[in-house]
Amino acid sequence: MAGAHSRRVLPPAHDWAALRRNFTWRVPPGFTIHESCCDSWARAEPHRRALIDAGADGTLRHYTYGQLRDASDRLATALAAHGLGRGDRVAVYLPQGPEVLITHFAVMKLGAVSLPLFTLFGPDAIEYRLRDSGARMLVTDRDNLDKITALRDHLPELAEIYCTAPAPDPVRDLWGEIAAAAPLNTPAPVGAEDPAVMIYSSGTTGEAKGVLHAHRFLVGHLPSIELHHDFFPQPGDVGWTPADWAWIGGLMDMALPCLHYGVPLVSHRMRRFDPDAAWRLIAGQGVRNLFLPPTALRLMRQATVPPGVDIRSIGSGGESLGDDVLDWGRETLGVGVNEFYGQTECNLVVTSCGALFAPRPGAMGRATPGVDLGVIGPDGVEIADGALGEIAVRGTPPAMFLRYWNRPEATAAKFSGGWMRTGDLGRRDADGYFTFVSRDDDVITSSGYRVGPAEIENCLTGHSAIALAACVGVPDPVRTEVVHAFVVLREGAAWSDDLAAELTALVRERVGAHVAPRRITPRDSLPMTATGKIIRRALREP
Repeated sequence: MAGAHSRRVLPPAHDWAALRRNFTWRVPPGFTIHESCCDSWARAEPHRRALIDAGADGTLRHYTYGQLRDASDRLATALAAHGLGRGDRVAVYLPQGPEVLITHFAVMKLGAVSLPLFTLFGPDAIEYRLRDSGARMLVTDRDNLDKITALRDHLPELAEIYCTAPAPDPVRDLWGEIAAAAPLNTPAPVGAEDPAVMIYSSGTTGEAKGVLHAHRFLVGHLPSIELHHDFFPQPGDVGWTPADWAWIGGLMDMALPCLHYGVPLVSHRMRRFDPDAAWRLIAGQGVRNLFLPPTALRLMRQATVPPGVDIRSIGSGGESLGDDVLDWGRETLGVGVNEFYGQTECNLVVTSCGALFAPRPGAMGRATPGVDLGVIGPDGVEIADGALGEIAVRGTPPAMFLRYWNRPEATAAKFSGGWMRTGDLGRRDADGYFTFVSRDDDVITSSGYRVGPAEIENCLTGHSAIALAACVGVPDPVRTEVVHAFVVLREGAAWSDDLAAELTALVRERVGAHVAPRRITPRDSLPMTATGKIIRRALREP
């Protein structure tokens, strides 16, 4: 692991204050993702294992860095021959697998921009993103090809479609093109500030926007990766996440950082998350490092952990975790769950590291080294510790996005007084711990109190009968709004009026009488974004 250790960005430190004090960003002007995550390893150790692709049928395909470099070089040559140029967008409409990485690297080597797309998107969502981005080419698989060919007449800028399996003309055979192409002579001259990836926001508030990132944004993720995986990498580390690589969490909180550090990465296509299958994969492939969204963690908690599981680190973010999940991690898995926080626009700005500081109940962690994070008021001015305000990032750390695609007004509105506004409400305490309260539009105003749903939801999921919970405010003539909770029961639990009363009493006792739900509704499932975040506005609709 000597080469991997040399890639660490954090200085040696035994305490948090020294770590923050001694850290400075160092982004070489010529830094590129394809060089860092593929080509540099391929030159130094071409036979080093990069990827373990675990098929749904149990088959395994292993890829070395040398193989990823050769395939991406040849694909770059093929794409260029068909007209792909600098700045063009290429959609990557694929589940986890080697073709995703090969396409990303090939596109970047030409100075073009890769556009990850989630395979569970329906035709409207796909057409919107392809049209908005002006994507020139697209790579997909046989399972998703029909969705694209049905849209092609509506997408005049989409010049070429590639499929990972043979398909009728004019669709091109991805692997056939790779096999027939010559190696790339020289990658395009791009650097740290050049566009590399565009990821569409999940669209929890308003229309999804294309978030354009430069190559440097990988560097911006590394301090938190090293910390929330307790000094990543370590000998024997192997990484996996069930989060799709089309999202910033799957791609940047696990996949590309693993390759940057030379840590073997597991890919696996999950059409629907299955906690038992996840545990079998972890045991079978020796996965030691996980990014698990909170929803996945809660579901895995209900499954039986098989023999052979040896997890070293778990990172989680996207929704607040309750103490019950954290306790389960320590007691059942023997590992702390390190929380983090960020957005597609500027990711991993808050981090935890159980090896350096103790978690604080309800808190996400502390500001990542190198990130100036604060809480601001409506006027854009920083407010005192303990006060509720909007979490905001000052300056331009490397993970900061370049701009929204074709939306200069939205880009300008995202910033105020030198701060990037997250739209998330929270607090910072005197020790620098940040607590997420809610999205700005999720706040419940009841009897003069401003109530965030996360604390109530964590309390509800602490009950043995509740698997998932979401809370919204509904109009009330006396209190302005009252709390309406929606819950999903654990397997084997039964709904009753007594259980509803028990849950209300639990919130009243542990959180406060003013936030106790006035209504509780059982549901089979909760509306969620593709990244596993609850869409509370859908619960407020009739």
